[in-house]
Amino acid sequence: MTTLQLLHESIAVRAEAIVSSSGEWLCHAGCDGCCRSLADIPRMTQPEWELLRKAIDQLPDDRRAGVLERAGFLSGAQRPIECPLLDRASGQCMVYDVRPIACRTYGFYRERDNGLYCGMISDRVDSGEFDDVVWGNHAAVTSAQQALGPEHDLLYWMK
Repeated sequence: MTTLQLLHESIAVRAEAIVSSSGEWLCHAGCDGCCRSLADIPRMTQPEWELLRKAIDQLPDDRRAGVLERAGFLSGAQRPIECPLLDRASGQCMVYDVRPIACRTYGFYRERDNGLYCGMISDRVDSGEFDDVVWGNHAAVTSAQQALGPEHDLLYWMK
């Protein structure tokens, strides 16, 4: 297994443990609030981009064209922005299985820039509902990700 695959697996194990221990967790297929209102353009390392590029290349022509067109508008877009990889109709990621680490950790790793970002999860944390959740260690993920190389935003990689 590659370092990226091991990291993906580690994140999946932590996310599944959170979902399993918390009853009804908010992050699931079709919950697309975070994808519809990103604070910034998604960032990733080269190995992440290579997986993502292959998945984008395998999309049907109309979907691939839509992703490229929507990504082209990101450079001048005001925040929040919508992820170009989001299928607007279904609310699901078109490349979910190879989504970047930032997407995989969102909502499951409390240390993420000192916040949770997801308002719905933050509300439940603040109310004490998720007091027993064992959050993922974002510092460990960041360290492992840095070993993959520098991060750049999606537009950088798409050039």
